[in-house]
Amino acid sequence: MRFCMITTFYPPFNFGGDGVFVEQLSRGLAQRGHTVEVIHCVDSYRVMAGSTDCSAACDDQSTVTVHRLKSPFGVLSPLGTQQTGRPLLKSKRLTEILSSDFDVIHFHNISLIGGPAILQYGRGIKLYTLHEYWLVCPMHVLFKNKTAPCVSQSCVTCSLRHARPPQLWRYSGLMRESLTHIDAFLAPSRFSKEKHVEMGLEIPIVELPYFTARWSASETAVSSDADKSPYFLYVGRLEFIKGVQTLLPLFRKFTKANLLIAGVGTYERTLRRLAKDCPNIQFLGHQSPSELRRLYECAVAVIVPSIWYEVFGQVIIEAFSLRTPAIVRNIGGMPQTIEESGGGFVYTTDEELMRALDALVEDPQLRSRLGARGHAAFREKWTADVHIRQYLDLIERRQAGRSAKSAETRFRG
Repeated sequence: MRFCMITTFYPPFNFGGDGVFVEQLSRGLAQRGHTVEVIHCVDSYRVMAGSTDCSAACDDQSTVTVHRLKSPFGVLSPLGTQQTGRPLLKSKRLTEILSSDFDVIHFHNISLIGGPAILQYGRGIKLYTLHEYWLVCPMHVLFKNKTAPCVSQSCVTCSLRHARPPQLWRYSGLMRESLTHIDAFLAPSRFSKEKHVEMGLEIPIVELPYFTARWSASETAVSSDADKSPYFLYVGRLEFIKGVQTLLPLFRKFTKANLLIAGVGTYERTLRRLAKDCPNIQFLGHQSPSELRRLYECAVAVIVPSIWYEVFGQVIIEAFSLRTPAIVRNIGGMPQTIEESGGGFVYTTDEELMRALDALVEDPQLRSRLGARGHAAFREKWTADVHIRQYLDLIERRQAGRSAKSAETRFRG
């Protein structure tokens, strides 16, 4: 089959896990004999990252065709899309690419590459993955006024607090009309599915969890050095909503292990200041895949302290793939992954987190048991083979439904 993935960010021009997931899905399909093209927006990345040059990191050897859209007007292109909900300056190029007969067009994060209007472009089965909450939240993350998870919306005020111009198109019928062009919406977790329904979206949502294929199963495992101090690991962007700041006071008191923090972000300077003079907290910055693998394998556990409604928590299954347990905050879609695997702990209070840290450091066998459970669940639920089989089955059902509807229409005619 011929697939087209449409997303605002795509490696190396990306920040979070959604771009990594799109890359892994695209490569997974290509490795199984499908033709895959990806469309993403370099201008949008430039707006968020400045003048960083990622061209040297582009993988020209990939079996995936990547269309990296740029406009001579630079920032005006994503700004125009953000304000109008339409592709505007990239409309012509998008139309050209999508004029091909793709069997499947899969939309991901489309906020700055085309807005809701892009959902009306192209033919074929159309899918949309709910990587975040952009369909119901201008800020994507349902984190109200930059302070706490959103329980009652006041979008204009919240947009201004986030220093974003309000989107007047959200009060028109553009979103509602555009969503009717999608055959199925894919939610990575039960929480994400239920939250979108709760927010008033009447759309056909199918729960389909993420997967990870970041490391080859045939790679040799890295053994932990016995003489090194035990450590817990955080992996991800350094932003306020990721909750790393909530861990720092605890690790000032919990001296049985170190806290290693892998990642970069706009909140890094503040976090470093908060962790000043605390020798068991270390900032590692950006890490390569091979470095991350070693960090995961040797960690006592990964900690995911997010304070927003995480849709899934891809870091959790990355840890499980390497037999490392996870400790996650009781919010969003993360607890479901722990409940379904038995591969770690869910905490609500600092006291519960401290007890989990202490139990894992004091009992290495507990760490091994939880890691084994997580890995067993990973093999059953969150590998590329499992995900892509379910993904293709879903597409086949949608194609059959379209064919049956078309045949019925012809018969009536």
